[in-house]
Amino acid sequence: MKLTSKRKGFSLPSSTVMLFILICIVAVLTYILPAGQYGTIVDPVTKVTKVDAASFAFKANTPVTFFRLFVSIAQGFIDGAMIIFLIIFGYFWVFSVVGSGAISAGIHKLLGSKFKNSKLFIPASFIIFALAGSTYGEFETVYGLIPIFVALAIALGYDAIVGLCMSGMAVAVGFASATTNPFTIGIAQSIGELPIFSGLLYRWLVFVVFVVVCIYLVMRYADKVKRDPTKSIVYGEDYSTFNFVNTDAKEEPFTKLHKILLCGMVVTIAVIVYGSLRLNWYINEMSGVFLISGIVSQLIAGKKPNEIGDSLVKACAEMSVAIIIVGLSRTVLVILKSGNIIDTVIYGLYQPMKNAPTWLTGELMLIVQNIINFFIPSGSGQATAIMPIMIPLADLAHVNRQVAVLAYQFGDGYSNLLWPTAACSIMCGIAKVPLGKWYKFFLPIFGVMFILQSIFVIAATIFGYGPF
Repeated sequence: MKLTSKRKGFSLPSSTVMLFILICIVAVLTYILPAGQYGTIVDPVTKVTKVDAASFAFKANTPVTFFRLFVSIAQGFIDGAMIIFLIIFGYFWVFSVVGSGAISAGIHKLLGSKFKNSKLFIPASFIIFALAGSTYGEFETVYGLIPIFVALAIALGYDAIVGLCMSGMAVAVGFASATTNPFTIGIAQSIGELPIFSGLLYRWLVFVVFVVVCIYLVMRYADKVKRDPTKSIVYGEDYSTFNFVNTDAKEEPFTKLHKILLCGMVVTIAVIVYGSLRLNWYINEMSGVFLISGIVSQLIAGKKPNEIGDSLVKACAEMSVAIIIVGLSRTVLVILKSGNIIDTVIYGLYQPMKNAPTWLTGELMLIVQNIINFFIPSGSGQATAIMPIMIPLADLAHVNRQVAVLAYQFGDGYSNLLWPTAACSIMCGIAKVPLGKWYKFFLPIFGVMFILQSIFVIAATIFGYGPF
């Protein structure tokens, strides 16, 4: 007798199905919405290409046909290639280290018998990743570390969502609560001709509030899962591939080989941080570091060439879902561009702000920026495309430019954990958290986040957050 067969509730579609449905909807919109385009100008001083706010014009429609929809999917995978390779090589590096047992042995050595009862990992890792995102703009590199934290969270008696929050969500919250993030604050303030990193004290307040609130909400969920694993939103999902941290073993020797491999992980992260800050490294350079570190880790562990090749193939196979999600999420943007409706959407969203009262303009900017992040999930890309429009609007509405930057910062950042075209679908793919179940967990948190965003924007408008 199968009791489970009598109960069949509504089941949300998988991440891949949800994204394909979204792709089809956007393709239909290319027939409905008129095509349009902004002109661009090149700043003679900064050499940055900016959108000319007064240049929007409608143009002939270029709808995406049924066949071109599927061609766009192929192009989406091409456009997402850098992130795809970052995921593959990042996980290959993680796979190489954890396969030796170094992480499991190191954790046992560090925490001993108190391992299962430790609650320090959640707030500590959240703060570290949030600081990295807030200060020097850490983001994509965390993809390679998510499997470690998912495995760690499961070993601690929590679930994959908690592991994803400890790493991916933490860096995204920090990235949005930017203090000195050069990829968002730096670009936006330079376009707005504001002193770089001005208004820092207020942004540190934002950072502290968001991090504290998010840690509290994650800890509350984690404690519920710890007390009753059936309360986990992802209860019943298969996470056997993340069972590389063994907490049941009473003793696990922490060998010299383990120490060398863990030191290698620290060196790898340090090299990436240095390269990002000093050498202008981006995703491809990070992928190269991950690949080198993975190969070196395998060699140190005594693996033969054929075994190293097999490990790379296995790592790629285990990340296949994440790879597909990256390609599909990029396809949405490909179709929007092919149909020439991105600028039309932006133009339409900005129209209500023209005649809004001053006190409401900041909030409308915030709402619009959250929506626009669905279409332009790149922080620096959105700053370059949108701030030349936001700044004139702020001037016309007598709102300080610093408030416009704040609205952009919030809108670009926190919704990265919401929109399937942004980071959340990639992170969920890596952590093997179905997108629908992530929304079940995250939507209430995003509601709290949006209320906080609104409060900070309104307060900034009232007290004249500046310098201008």
